[in-house]
Amino acid sequence: MARYKDPVLKRCRSLGIDPTYLGYNKKSKKNSNNSKRKVSEYGLQLKEKQKAKFVYGVLEKQFRGYFEMANSKKGITGENLLQILESRLDNVVFRLGFGTTRPQARLLVTHGNIEVNGKKVDIASYLVKPGDVVKVREIRKDNKIIKENLEKNKVTLPDWLKLDEKNLSGKVVRLPAREEIDIPVEEHLIVELYSK
Repeated sequence: MARYKDPVLKRCRSLGIDPTYLGYNKKSKKNSNNSKRKVSEYGLQLKEKQKAKFVYGVLEKQFRGYFEMANSKKGITGENLLQILESRLDNVVFRLGFGTTRPQARLLVTHGNIEVNGKKVDIASYLVKPGDVVKVREIRKDNKIIKENLEKNKVTLPDWLKLDEKNLSGKVVRLPAREEIDIPVEEHLIVELYSK
């Protein structure tokens, strides 16, 4: 499976992202590489796409598929795209606080720790829908990592999710609105890039 292998802080610095958006509470000791070079319109659009792909851990082929899906839906394409990315199972597991970072949440999913509506799902890119119940599987409820993550890292739960910490489960109340998605991405630039 292809994945990003660059050091996280280095990649964050190059894209101008605060590592806290990824669940890391480290800070880079080096200064951000803000060169005085003028960036072209294409360069700005490409950077926004790279930011979104990096934050959600999605590669080009899958990201392009999400864009096509967002474009075919009613509404604003850029907002639809972010909504689709937010509704990935690994992201929902991260948002619920079961994983401290999206990569850790992805591992929890792929290792068979999570079920959706009572069925085991080990596909990180599975898209949840409103009303879906995301739960730690009964046989994995003694997972120390998940319990520690919930105890130590009190996450700010978005309004579109509901957490039942006692039963290690969460419910997707609805899909998120754009203002509820805190990722610093200008999605209209991604739409412009793909529309060329």
